[in-house]
Amino acid sequence: MRLDDERESSNIENRRGRGGFGFPGGGNRAGGLGGGGGLPTALLSMIFSRFGILGVVVVVGGFFLLNMFGGGGPAPQMTQVGQPATTAQTSKTDRFVAKVLATTEESWGQYFAAQGQTYPEPTLVLFAGRVQSACGSASSASGPFYCPGDRKIYLDTSFFDELSRRFGAPGDFAAAYVIAHEVGHHVQTVTGLSEQVQRAQRAARSQAEANQVQVRMELQADCFAGVWAAYHRDLLDRGDFPEGVRAAEAIGDDTLQRQAQGHVVPDSFTHGTAEQRVRWLTRGFEAGNPEACDSFSPSYAAL
Repeated sequence: MRLDDERESSNIENRRGRGGFGFPGGGNRAGGLGGGGGLPTALLSMIFSRFGILGVVVVVGGFFLLNMFGGGGPAPQMTQVGQPATTAQTSKTDRFVAKVLATTEESWGQYFAAQGQTYPEPTLVLFAGRVQSACGSASSASGPFYCPGDRKIYLDTSFFDELSRRFGAPGDFAAAYVIAHEVGHHVQTVTGLSEQVQRAQRAARSQAEANQVQVRMELQADCFAGVWAAYHRDLLDRGDFPEGVRAAEAIGDDTLQRQAQGHVVPDSFTHGTAEQRVRWLTRGFEAGNPEACDSFSPSYAAL
């Protein structure tokens, strides 16, 4: 990706070296996080008339913890924390993250503005090892995640090495896709979907049904990541998007289950198969429009 001339987002909290716990104090907050400012009308038709459940890893105290992977460890303890004030970027990787986040602010800002709305930018928290969020405590082993409770993305950048070594998905675009996917969950939250999701989860008749709707939410976040990439085609090198495809394939539920247990259990899928994740990422990239990401439409009953 050609990011040298791109700005760095200021919506970064650096919590490394703080033992994974929040500290009192002000800290930077993304502009407009106090409220969503309304729902872009173009998204209304594809959200509220259908059932929905967000890509949930854990549900605690009414909050969702979302990431790119299914499963996970024990549920975290609900904790409210202050925001550290540290925002300095300390490495080339940190600056890369800040630049990618800035490109998501640009693309989603343009989309919301076209709908007469203001995009409430998320904050991205850099941590090492363990971190506290409004959704509870989480470790680096959970992977990057988004917490709707505080509307923040949490990232241990060592995950990018894991993505390359363990999942066989190296490259800067693969790393950027991870960030863009979590931003997709933020978009789902600020458009009001999280509240609808909680109701749908409570109404689900079985875990398999809840999982199936959860898959739809994750695929929509993948599609939104594709839309982000389409907004920034001018920043992409020829091999960049294939890097994202390899990453999507590597973290499909079927791929991960085969690696972990030698067989797949479709009813337990929470994020989609490798084929589904690639298809919806590609759909967003080819369409370049969030309205193409209606994974809840009856037309896509088979996903």
